Amino acid sequence: MQRPIRVLHVVGKLNRGGAESRIMDLYRNIDREQIQFDFVQHMEAEGAYQAEAEALGGHVYHVPRFRGLNYFQYKKSWKRFFLEHPEIDIVHGHMTSTAAVYLPIAKKYAGAYTIAHARSAGVDSGIKGCITKLLRKNLAKRCDQCFSCSLLAAEAVFGRKNKDQVKIIPNAVEVERFAYNADTRARLRTALGINDDELVIGHVGRFDMVKNHAYMLEILAACLKARASVKLLLVGDGSLRARIGQQAERMGIAAHVIFAGSQKNVQDYYQAFDFFILPSFYEGLPGTAIEAQVSGLKGLLSDRITTEALVTDLMRMKSIDAPPQEWAREILAADTGNRKSRVDEVRAAGYDVKRQAENLSDFYRRAAGEAI
Repeated sequence: MQRPIRVLHVVGKLNRGGAESRIMDLYRNIDREQIQFDFVQHMEAEGAYQAEAEALGGHVYHVPRFRGLNYFQYKKSWKRFFLEHPEIDIVHGHMTSTAAVYLPIAKKYAGAYTIAHARSAGVDSGIKGCITKLLRKNLAKRCDQCFSCSLLAAEAVFGRKNKDQVKIIPNAVEVERFAYNADTRARLRTALGINDDELVIGHVGRFDMVKNHAYMLEILAACLKARASVKLLLVGDGSLRARIGQQAERMGIAAHVIFAGSQKNVQDYYQAFDFFILPSFYEGLPGTAIEAQVSGLKGLLSDRITTEALVTDLMRMKSIDAPPQEWAREILAADTGNRKSRVDEVRAAGYDVKRQAENLSDFYRRAAGEAI
């Protein structure tokens, strides 16, 4: 039998982040007899998805984390990797900060077809962000194909003059998993100690500056001034988790915040929410906003997020420069009753991962042919 096409996905760490979750959704739904995924992550510690990826037939490799001063060591490690793994047919780079380094090496030493995939429409602040912008310069010319989750991310990563060369790949989800389920809602809210009369504002995302958790606490505090029975349910983990907990204590609202941590069954938590918020400083195209809409949640998104995330009439945009009281007023005024799934609507908008797996399989097959 002809061996499957091997696609190497390059990520920071194979954890339950946005890009990684979307890749794993694809992996579960793609024909693995024809196409197999492998992964390179930039740290030694095992990621949350590693065991599943290996069970599906993939290999998980490691390279050193890029720290700027180790530029030549970083290049050397990639050269060694591709010399040792000539079986790689396609390199799909989701870590665009250093894609201009490792994709040309993949082309030179493995003859692989190379893809740079823009997942975000912003960069970190300070010198780290400046280095990222510098490394991304001319990235569009250093790969065979540019992908992006949105037009906004395409322009941010590849530049306005190159955006017409970019193929938009929506952040599709396993829509059926996120369909509204009243029984799951009742079970999880009971387990979390949430009363029937309590309004639950929900968020899913890593604890990172870009997600703007501090502003979420301000929104909660504003809600509590008008209604005592409100809780903020935060799903995710990250470097700022402890700081946000301390801030909630200082504000005197810690009893109204539930830190759920990183969850394997994240779809269940959307059922427990009454309202979804995403006041991020920037995003590519947030899969969490798509998941929330599948589950029938109303919500508010930062006006700095692409409007491509508005795939139903359930979501609205609002400025994060506005006083948190304005977000609170909209949340408290929202009619959260008569909730219904929006599976068909989201699928029709192009966000069904099963359809995307078919389309991407076709692309990989053509790309592998070009790489030979």
